[in-house]
Amino acid sequence: MSLRGVTKRFGEFTAVDSIDLDIREGEFFTLLGPSGCGKTTTLRMIAGFEEPNAGEILVGGEDVAGLPAHKRPTNTVFQSYALFPHLTVRDNVAYGLKRKRVDKAEIDERVKAELERVGLANEANRKPNQLSGGQQQRVALARAVVNLPKVLLLDEPLGALDLKLRKGLQLELKRIQQEIGITFVYVTHDQEEALTMSDRIAVMNRGVVEQVDNPVEIYERPTTTFVAGFIGVSNLMPGVVRSLSGEKAEVELEAGVTISADANGLGTGERCHAVVRPEKLYVAPKGMPAPELAADAQSVDGVVTSSVFLGTATQLVVELRGGARMTVLYLNTDEAKRQELPGGGADVTLSWTPEHIHLVRESGTERATADHEALARERADAA
Repeated sequence: MSLRGVTKRFGEFTAVDSIDLDIREGEFFTLLGPSGCGKTTTLRMIAGFEEPNAGEILVGGEDVAGLPAHKRPTNTVFQSYALFPHLTVRDNVAYGLKRKRVDKAEIDERVKAELERVGLANEANRKPNQLSGGQQQRVALARAVVNLPKVLLLDEPLGALDLKLRKGLQLELKRIQQEIGITFVYVTHDQEEALTMSDRIAVMNRGVVEQVDNPVEIYERPTTTFVAGFIGVSNLMPGVVRSLSGEKAEVELEAGVTISADANGLGTGERCHAVVRPEKLYVAPKGMPAPELAADAQSVDGVVTSSVFLGTATQLVVELRGGARMTVLYLNTDEAKRQELPGGGADVTLSWTPEHIHLVRESGTERATADHEALARERADAA
């Protein structure tokens, strides 16, 4: 399935701005982003509930953008379940097949198979109001899958469930998707959910796609400040590329140090941010190298502003010169070492190995804001 230049406007507001996506057959593909980023609008255009103002939506090589929802080779699972309260579980799952006038024997066989797949074979004769929220969501999934769509669309289907149940169903959804081999397009704002289930993730921001990649690449090697900040904890150190040497960039950080990292296409003079994930940072008293690291480790000084015990880990927040705040996670595997961690107000040195630092560009919206502020300052100075 592919989207080519798909755009959706509501009056003067552009909800989705000329996006291109290629979704592979049989993969679990997630649209991830905050509220208002355009992910649900994109899903609704694929489903046929909204029509794009421009672009193509190709399913199996056919542009379905002009087809009504019921004629598209897709089915949708909603957060609200949308089950028929007067029908049994079996009849809810069979509803679409009956509308298509599928042979009764085949309906019985397919419905039985799907109810067994989602673990509800013993609940076939119950009504939706006799089921838990998680069970109702399984019924909605079975009802969609039994029709064998080419693409199954899921609009935050686990959002109404409690945390423990949601985590269990995440793994179950992934198992079902792998078992049946249907392409899943999943919408969520939950980063952990996306990382847990997806083969690939498209991170959206203000109607555009900032990055498409597998979960490991999205987390370890984000391409923009938005992706780095939205996925996991934001550890962004602003700076400027001062020089290039082959594939390496020398970056002067606002924190007062110069570091070396892969350039990732950045040019001399370009603003960027250096990213190090919280679990990859080492903290020690100021001026003391972390004993765990080799001689090529890089470091920056700062002041601890908070220390919080989280059970499995202790979280430190360190403020650098220039105002950047860095989060450090220390796993509580050694109580004696945990007791030695610096508290609030302590001067410390943060260190990391060169392979754990990554340079990212500013997101388009952030560049525009920065340029606007710089222009305003120039005008104020001139006045």
